[in-house]
Amino acid sequence: MLAESVKKNLTECILPFWMKLKDEDNGGFYGVVDPELSVHKDADKGVILTSRILWSFSEAYLTLGDMKYLEYAKHAYVFLRDRCFDKERGGVYWSVTFDGKPSDTQKHSYNHSFAIYALATYYEATGDEEALRLALDVYDVIENHFTDDGGYIEALDIDFKPSSNEKLSENGVMATRTMNTALHIMEAYTVLFKVLKYGPADTEYMECGLEDSDEYLGKVQEKIEKVLDCFADTIYQGKDRLEVFFDKDFNPIIDLWSYGHDIEASWLIDRTLEVLDDDYIGDSLPKLKRLTDLLAETIYNTAISEDGSMLNECEKGVVNTKRIWWVQAEAIIGFVNYYQKHGGDDNPEVNGYLKAAEAVWDVCDKYFVDKRDGGEWFNELFEDLTPDRSMNIVDEWKCPYHTSRMCMEIIRRMSAE
Repeated sequence: MLAESVKKNLTECILPFWMKLKDEDNGGFYGVVDPELSVHKDADKGVILTSRILWSFSEAYLTLGDMKYLEYAKHAYVFLRDRCFDKERGGVYWSVTFDGKPSDTQKHSYNHSFAIYALATYYEATGDEEALRLALDVYDVIENHFTDDGGYIEALDIDFKPSSNEKLSENGVMATRTMNTALHIMEAYTVLFKVLKYGPADTEYMECGLEDSDEYLGKVQEKIEKVLDCFADTIYQGKDRLEVFFDKDFNPIIDLWSYGHDIEASWLIDRTLEVLDDDYIGDSLPKLKRLTDLLAETIYNTAISEDGSMLNECEKGVVNTKRIWWVQAEAIIGFVNYYQKHGGDDNPEVNGYLKAAEAVWDVCDKYFVDKRDGGEWFNELFEDLTPDRSMNIVDEWKCPYHTSRMCMEIIRRMSAE
């Protein structure tokens, strides 16, 4: 039932909404839809948004098998390739103008990770080796410019010189390192590893055709393992949660518990371990398996509100009662992941996790899904589950990535059950 319901939302609401935002005149997809559902055709186009749209349509083709989604994926790919890369210095910009000129030229490791994620998935869907080469070029940019002895640097300017990290800092702090960036570099590198090892999804392709793919495969695996070690030994610091914002030496700079990131990390780390499979024999494996269970169990016992929705975060002991769209989506996947990981229907003790996922989806279907003609999902809800109508429906952060990914994960995981 859950799989059927989210598939209906994916195919009749989410994907059609984003298809209508295709910019036929200037390329890419429109960058802002305001709370009244008005499209701002002259708004800047965020590169993270472009990457996430590319990923969503590529993954929609891989999940649903409908060729029409590749048309939209290719449209996003061409815009990312032609307009969002700094062809002189390397890397991708933070945003471009509506007609594809550099706007915000800061370069951010988080942004680059999503470019890899999207390009590698597009390659998986199409076999287009140009896309894979671009993904490897971005990987080289991250490893050549955004690394130091401690981990990944967050923000650099157009010339790869240090820049402040407002874009990935919140709650009144300025973070030198963030859990969020580490999580999504791991996610991007996991998909890159997968396609380097197994090639595109099309059965006529048996392996990646690039001559240096084996060389990159080993390097990407090594980097994934370093990020996994960082989660096990540094980002997790002994509490029932992951730390969020750090100084250069990974000292936490705020008492903040991000419920959404913890439940997201619980299943993304499990996914990375699954993709690496027998290739990963690192010392952190037992810690990571305990950690992902701990994160899911603690969120299940702490962050679900009485109405069934997911709370947002807790700062210095004070819970933020706003309901955020992406947090709900990640909770559904995270709870289903835990349920399946621990035996599903064969283990009645974990049935509560499936029920929790269904309850969160019920809230999403009733309150987050925008029932207005041409609507998609609201961005945030107040505690009484009414929408915050000051929040954009589309902007550089509000995208199809979390919602479509949730739907496609549930379709793949549960359609056969």
